Amino acid sequence: MGERVALTGNEAVSLAMKQINPDVVAAYPITPQTDIVQYFSTFVADGEVDTEFVTVESEHSAMSATVGAASAGARAMTATSSNGLALMWEIVYITSSMRLPIVMPVVNRALSGPINIHCDHSDSMGARDSGWIQIYSENAQEAYDNTLQAIRIAEHPDVLLPAMVCQDGFIISHALENLEIEDTEALRRFIGIRSADISLLDTDDPVTLGPLALFDSYFEFKRQQAEAMARAKQVILDVAREYETLAGRYYGLFEAYKLEDAEMAVVVIGSTAGTAKAVVDELREEGKKAGMLKIRVFRPFPAEELVDALKDIPIIAVMDRAESFSSQGGPLFAELKAALYETEARPQVHNFIYGLGGRDVRVEDIKTVYTRLEESLNTSNKLDRVSYLGVRE
Repeated sequence: MGERVALTGNEAVSLAMKQINPDVVAAYPITPQTDIVQYFSTFVADGEVDTEFVTVESEHSAMSATVGAASAGARAMTATSSNGLALMWEIVYITSSMRLPIVMPVVNRALSGPINIHCDHSDSMGARDSGWIQIYSENAQEAYDNTLQAIRIAEHPDVLLPAMVCQDGFIISHALENLEIEDTEALRRFIGIRSADISLLDTDDPVTLGPLALFDSYFEFKRQQAEAMARAKQVILDVAREYETLAGRYYGLFEAYKLEDAEMAVVVIGSTAGTAKAVVDELREEGKKAGMLKIRVFRPFPAEELVDALKDIPIIAVMDRAESFSSQGGPLFAELKAALYETEARPQVHNFIYGLGGRDVRVEDIKTVYTRLEESLNTSNKLDRVSYLGVRE
C-alpha cells in the first residue's frame, strides 16, 4: 500500500520522474505541460535527483537533446504539449526509427489554429503513426502509474521504442486529486538501470546512428519498427502484472466497464471515461444495459482484444476528442470500425466527435449519446456515421 497524497496530474508525473531519476531531462516550457519540467527542475536544484537538466531554446531542440543523450546510452526524458509536439515532428520520427526508448509525458492540448490552450487529442493523435507507443490516462493516478511503467516498456529488449504518456490538459494536469504514490526505492528496483547495447560513446566498438538509408535498406528499418510495436503489446501486459504486484493496481490494454451483458456501449479515451462511468451507473439503476470501454493503449492498437470485448454488443458509440478531417470520423473510430469489420455480427458503430478545444463534456452530453444509441437500436431512426456532440450547428 502506497502513501496517500493529493497532487495535480502534472505534479504526479513530475514525482514519477523524480522516482525514476533519469540521467538527462531536456526541457522547454509550454502550457499546460510547463509544470512538469518546472517541478522537476526544483528536484534537480535541491539535489534530489542525479539528472543532468538541459534547458533548450525550443521543443525541437528538447527532443534533439534527448535523442543525443539516449544515443549515448543515457535514460533520457522530456515532456511537451500541442504545438511543442508539432515543432518536434521531425525528431519524433527520428527517435522511433533509431529505436531510442525515450519516455515523454504529453499533456494533451488542441493544436493551432486558432490558438487554443485547452484539451483535445489532436496533438498526440496527429503523431499516432510516428512509431511511438501511446498510453492514455484517465486521472492523475493513472498518469503517475503509466509514467513509471512506460520506462520498463520502452526499454524492454523486445521493444526499444519511445513512449508517450498522455493526460488531458487542465482537466487532469491542473486538477488536484487523491492518489497513492509508491516507495521510491521499491520503484527504482522495479525500473532498474538502463543497459544500452549500443552507445555513441563506446570508442572500442564505434557505431553510426541515424544514417542515410535509401531504397536498398529503408524498408527493412520500418519493418523492424512494426515488429517491435507488435511485440510491445505483450510486454505492456507483462509489465502491468509486475506493477500490480508492487502497487496493487493493474492496467491492461483497456478497461471494460459493465460490458458483460451490455446492449449498448461507449468507447472513449482519457478523462471522459470517468464521466462515462457515472452515466453507466445511473443508466444501470434505471434498468438500461449500458456499458463502457476505456482505451488505455492506442499504440500498439489492441484490435483483436477490442473485437473480443465488443463483438456481442449490438450498437457502439466511439467518442473521439480529435477530428481527422477524413470525412469518415475521428482516428479512434476509424481504427475500431476497421477492426470490427472482421466480426460476423458486425455491430452498428457510430462516431461522436466532442470536446474540441477544451469544450466541456457533461454528464448530460454522455446521456445524450446513450439515448441516441438506444433510439437507433429500437427504431428505424438510424444515426449518422459521424455526429458532433455539443457543437453549435
